[in-house]
Amino acid sequence: MKAQEQSRAGVWPRRVAGGVALVAVGVVCVVSVVLVTVRPSPAAGDSLLFAGAAVIGGVSLALGLFVARRRPRNPVGALLALTGLVPPLIIGLDTYAGAGLARGRPLPGAELLHQLTSGWWTLWYVPVMLLVLLFPDGRLPAGRRARWVLGGILVVPVVFDVLAMLDPTPYEPPFEDYGHPLPTLPAAYAWTALVPLGLMMALLVLSVLVMRGRYRAAGAVERAQVKWFALGALALPGTLLCCWADYLLWGEVGVLIWAGLIALYAGVPALTTLALLRHDLYDVDRAASAVATWGVVTAGLLAVYSAVSFAGGFAVGRGSAVTAAALTALVAAALVPVKNRVRRRVDRRLFPVRQAALASLDTLEREVHEGRARPEQLESVLREALREPGLRVGYLLPGSDEFRDVDGELVTGSVPVRLAGRPIGIVAGGDCPREVAAACVLLVETVRLRMEVGRALGEVEASRARMLRAGYRERARLERDLHDGAQQRLVTLGMALRLAQRHLDDDSVDMDGLLDQAVAELGTAVAELRELAHGLRPSSLDDGLGPALEALSARAPIALDWRLERPELPDEVATTAYYVASEAVANAVKHAGAGRIGLRVQDEGESIRIAVEDDGCGGAGVRPGSGLAGLADRVAALGGILSVSSAAGSGTVVEAVLPCAS
Repeated sequence: MKAQEQSRAGVWPRRVAGGVALVAVGVVCVVSVVLVTVRPSPAAGDSLLFAGAAVIGGVSLALGLFVARRRPRNPVGALLALTGLVPPLIIGLDTYAGAGLARGRPLPGAELLHQLTSGWWTLWYVPVMLLVLLFPDGRLPAGRRARWVLGGILVVPVVFDVLAMLDPTPYEPPFEDYGHPLPTLPAAYAWTALVPLGLMMALLVLSVLVMRGRYRAAGAVERAQVKWFALGALALPGTLLCCWADYLLWGEVGVLIWAGLIALYAGVPALTTLALLRHDLYDVDRAASAVATWGVVTAGLLAVYSAVSFAGGFAVGRGSAVTAAALTALVAAALVPVKNRVRRRVDRRLFPVRQAALASLDTLEREVHEGRARPEQLESVLREALREPGLRVGYLLPGSDEFRDVDGELVTGSVPVRLAGRPIGIVAGGDCPREVAAACVLLVETVRLRMEVGRALGEVEASRARMLRAGYRERARLERDLHDGAQQRLVTLGMALRLAQRHLDDDSVDMDGLLDQAVAELGTAVAELRELAHGLRPSSLDDGLGPALEALSARAPIALDWRLERPELPDEVATTAYYVASEAVANAVKHAGAGRIGLRVQDEGESIRIAVEDDGCGGAGVRPGSGLAGLADRVAALGGILSVSSAAGSGTVVEAVLPCAS
């Protein structure tokens, strides 16, 4: 029961969003009926205005419902839906209040409705201010200031609406004939409505400060989300610029201000949705830089335009569209060359840490090129420039799917470094802008290749050391075998012959027996020496690799099917190929329990491929100290590659590729 109650409480934002959507649909239906029934001519523009408000609100409503569905416990979806309700509600109330004015017969209650809602225009800002305060998780930040700001946002607009309703000032056209059905304040107190307006501006600034504090205390993901939301909120000053441009060009509200409002009420919900659901889709810093740059350039264009208009002593553009367009093009052409300079200044102002990191990377690349630094210093340079002591850089080595730092430690992160669309490294453990990660491509690729070369050299050194140790062990074995075997027999043979020499004349020694013993010792010594020589190089290779494989097949206790495509091979290649075949066959017989073995020596032009396949139990591998490990070293000594494929229960395939230039 308790879990069900928590579940119901957790999805209330989705239910609120759905309820707001129903209210919005009702408002649209009512106002549409009024417009169709009354048909206020010549106020047909009201229909177009309301349709535009419905479309703008519909975008925000749809996005709010989408967010509420994807994040049912986050109140931001409900706030987006509330934002979408505002345009059709306010424009719809104005439309109803003025629908019958053209006929001289206002609709029932229109005069009272107009007085009651004369201050409702502040509702345009309330949902946006609530979003600024509660984004991205819908929770109020800790602290008394945030609670006071929330209370002010909810109370001050109501106070302003009451004071605006009691304002005795006559209404502006087309409502100049409307009176005030409700009592009003004395004219001397009309200024009191300005107080809540000032408080609204203060609350907006305080909301931004609360969001700034949330940003500073946030992690990397929440910071990216706040950046996207702030980028959408830049549409508000953009709308003011559009209003300024409209009055400069035409002297009245025109198409630019409506374009700004559309951008505001479509851009804020769209970027809010993007921030919540796909904040990693694009580099938000780059987008913010571009928007801020064009905003500064546009403001500069309007300022220059205003100055030129004032200096000319006439209102340029108010009566001549051609003149306005020509002057606009002239001013725009003059400002284009400074755009890049403005972009650099905006970047330094808005993103000083990112710019410092880019400058540090440029310096490191230059010093690496001049030989005064090592590319492996990339991690320490980024840590210092981005002020992230825990930052780590991982590199993707060829043939691997894991990212490791220069010390070989595993690194996991979310900011990739890509070259030609494929990841070659990652930056983890800190807030690294994507533009900075992209600027690391050359250094990351250099370090990655150096690590691969270093690893290959290390493997060569290790292989050389193993082969040296194997050589030492082999020499020790030969020395021991010669000392304990053939050497002792030859010493005994020498002593017997010396004894025979001393007693040739006195017949005190059985000379025939002594000579027979000497011949036997000599034969045994020769046999032992042959065995030792066989361990160094199989005698069967004296006639070539083909006869050696034939002998190997004859000795094998199970069926061995073999084929040789290139019989003539250099001695060292033939010897190594024989050892690969012999070791693989021996393993299949001793350990795999195989019933059949296939052996192929294929000619690949500049190389040969030795493949030994069995149908045994599998599970083999190149383990340190094993016969296959020694075989891998022997193959690597010739510049070849040994691979073992041996899944449990699926048999084993041992392959070696040996270079063999003709």
